[in-house]
Amino acid sequence: FGELALLYNCPRAATVVAKGACVCWQLDRDSFSHIVKDSAVKRREKYDSFLKSVSLLTSLGAYERSQIADALVPESFKKGDTIVRQNEPGDKFYIVEDGKLYAEKGGKKVMEYKSGDYFGELALLKNQPRAASVMVSSSEAKVLSMSRSSFSKMLGPLSNLLAKKANQYR
Repeated sequence: FGELALLYNCPRAATVVAKGACVCWQLDRDSFSHIVKDSAVKRREKYDSFLKSVSLLTSLGAYERSQIADALVPESFKKGDTIVRQNEPGDKFYIVEDGKLYAEKGGKKVMEYKSGDYFGELALLKNQPRAASVMVSSSEAKVLSMSRSSFSKMLGPLSNLLAKKANQYR
């Protein structure tokens, strides 16, 4: 508790009172800020180098990639898990970080995905339900997801490129 006051340099929003004996550790503002900033920088650097390998994003500059890196949320799945289901509403865009996935339409495999590939853009671009289900075929998979609002703000300039790619789907 207390992290919001440190992060945003504002007064504490509440008082915390212990109901019993406890041990409470504290960090001063500078130490907390240093830890949080270091963590954010390491995360951004990790994702930035990965995003350079994503074909869709190669034309973006360092600033745009860092903005995207900050908006990505890591998600993990196991073999057989369904990440998106055909005909359900789409609210996220995904980039495969690790593992192998496949798309299925009406029980027929129509696409395979590996690290650096992306999916979920059709539902967001066309504001339509998911065109296919995407499942995990490797023992584990890690994807990076981005919300609809972040996708629209950050990848809007790439919509023409995304639309061309979308026409290649079966």
